[in-house]
Amino acid sequence: MDDIESCTRPLGRGSVFCYGVGHMLNDVTAACWFTYLLVFLTDIGLPPRDAATIMLSGQIADGFATIFSGELIDRFGHFKICHIAGSVLVAISFSSVFGVCVPCKIFKTDSATMETVGYSIFAAIFNVGWAATQVSHMSMVNCMTLNPTSRVALASCRNAFTMVANLSLFAVALAVFNLSKPKTPVDIENQYRWIAYLSILIGCCFVGIFLVGTKEPRLRQEIEGKSLHRISWKDWFKKVLYYQVALVYMLTRLVTNVSQALLAFYVINDLQMAQSSKAIVPAIIYIFSFVVSVILQEMKWTGQRIKAFFTAGGILWIFSGAGIFLLPSSLHNLMYLLSVIIGVANALMTVTGISMQSVLVGEDINGSAFVYGSLSFLDKVSCGIALYVIESYQGVITTRDNLVLY
Repeated sequence: MDDIESCTRPLGRGSVFCYGVGHMLNDVTAACWFTYLLVFLTDIGLPPRDAATIMLSGQIADGFATIFSGELIDRFGHFKICHIAGSVLVAISFSSVFGVCVPCKIFKTDSATMETVGYSIFAAIFNVGWAATQVSHMSMVNCMTLNPTSRVALASCRNAFTMVANLSLFAVALAVFNLSKPKTPVDIENQYRWIAYLSILIGCCFVGIFLVGTKEPRLRQEIEGKSLHRISWKDWFKKVLYYQVALVYMLTRLVTNVSQALLAFYVINDLQMAQSSKAIVPAIIYIFSFVVSVILQEMKWTGQRIKAFFTAGGILWIFSGAGIFLLPSSLHNLMYLLSVIIGVANALMTVTGISMQSVLVGEDINGSAFVYGSLSFLDKVSCGIALYVIESYQGVITTRDNLVLY
């Protein structure tokens, strides 16, 4: 009982920090995935629908791998082993997603079909590793502490370093875009490859800090020593709160991920801004997301406060979306102001959305990985389908009117 009671005490800043950086490799590669993958694939000559097919294959693989990883963790534990295995897959396969088409080299063909298949394979492998890392990292929160404020602090720190990861990516991208002036399609491909390779290097450094500074959670084993009862996945489906949190989390990820994936196209094609804006505008968003996340990390949280802050973030996004829809290209500088509002809205929605999952799990930690896995499944598949539909629509416009509108 003394060990269990000790888990209700607030965690130290060092423990929170080491945990928070453990998702950096996932975050920096995900930022690159959603921000630049579609741009990279269309720049190398793939039609928008084929590019969206590659992303969809990765999202579907991610969704199913998320559920599978959650089930494995709930049965066997070993969070850090799953995290290490996923990180290795991410580091190896992501370099191939932005690399050359391996099957094209093997079969000596550059057809669009073979490129689509080749990139889809590595996109699926990357997302399987990404899912294993994500589920193991997120489900650790409820097994590290029973203190509700510490749980929110862990989620906030994780989200804050998500912002750091994104800022790192956009700093690298801005440097690459400014230092290299592409003259051929090959030069453009190399730009995105350098961004991807440097992203992997940055992420791996922080994964090392996580592995050294974070211990395998003991709370799970201590509670299992007193009760071997495991929460069945069927029991979660009987809870109304499960569906409420699932809907909130899925819509939050749809808003943040889909907008991020199409933002580069919007600022270049619609607003006619400079190429550097592909890095500057997202960077502004994540700077303000980071600041707000740090502020939220220091707050005392209740259920009512979580709902209030999530609602505020949703309202800010509604106004931002209306502004983006109505903004003329002649006033494109206002996009920087909208970026500030989007950053604040993203932080409010993401931190509270993730915290709602901890509230849902509560002390039922024996089934926590299934909750995180199943909700992430909805997130991945819905984002993949949404982007595929949007890009397929763009493909129709391209063939009919001979131009691409994003």
